[in-house]
Amino acid sequence: MRMEDVVIIGSGCAGWTAAVYTARANLKPLLITGIQPGGLLTTTTVVENFPGFSKGIDGNQLMLEMQEQATRFGTRVEYMSQVESVRLLERPFRVTYDGKLVETKTLIIATGAGHRHLGVPGEHELENKGVTYCATCDGALPMFRNQPLVVVGGGDSACEEAMYLTRFGSEVYLVHRRDSLRASKIMAERTLANPKIKPVWDTVVEEVLDPSQDKVTGVTLKNLKSGQRSTLPCAGVFVAVGHVPNTALFQGQVDLEPSGYVRRHEGSRTNLEGVFVAGDCADSVYRQAITAAGMGCMAAMDAERYLAALSS
Repeated sequence: MRMEDVVIIGSGCAGWTAAVYTARANLKPLLITGIQPGGLLTTTTVVENFPGFSKGIDGNQLMLEMQEQATRFGTRVEYMSQVESVRLLERPFRVTYDGKLVETKTLIIATGAGHRHLGVPGEHELENKGVTYCATCDGALPMFRNQPLVVVGGGDSACEEAMYLTRFGSEVYLVHRRDSLRASKIMAERTLANPKIKPVWDTVVEEVLDPSQDKVTGVTLKNLKSGQRSTLPCAGVFVAVGHVPNTALFQGQVDLEPSGYVRRHEGSRTNLEGVFVAGDCADSVYRQAITAAGMGCMAAMDAERYLAALSS
């Protein structure tokens, strides 16, 4: 069995950036993409806030460019492969994927996070057709400009998304299942003071309309106190009810926050020497492509220095 210097789990901005840096350091990394190569960014049509692309770039294309850059320097890719288990409490580390076993001196966790979905009719069918999970990624798209928009959620993320969308939408309806926001006091006050934001209290979205038109035309709402149902016309639904980090694989070995995010120590280090983390699986605050890429760079450099110290 070959001993790897670096194994990277995940193929979003964090994973591919870590691969570029470790490959250029002649560490010949092995990257295991997972079953959704490119991660969440591939669910976004146009990425307009990643530096270097003045006219924006398709999310899939950005990931393909990163993959090509990483492989050009010698990254080996296990495409569409899913990690089944890891053994990190003994050395060398062991990673099992698709029935294969590989040993490695270092591991970079870049497994990302998934959007928490509403799970209502029409949501999945209209994803990328008016249903989105990232206002800063998609809010400036032409389909949303000067149109009524809906944000679902009541925390800081929902408030931030609603505030951001006031730049583009004619009005922003903030639909929340409670009668007050869960966001921090200053964020809640700022949100409710904005004349373009209209809160819809004690209410949930029951359905996103209209898959038959292949675009979002509105939402069906239900007031949880009165039981009354209504239809709210809109051109976009921005779901901001939280994220679920893809970290179940590491539970019991790598320290996790109560929310499931990997607990980072100095730089990209975890509680285990030789195990590093990057991207949205360790970031509950920013969750942007550019911050994930920066963390991938950090993890790669930390892994390189760790390996250099082992051999000295």
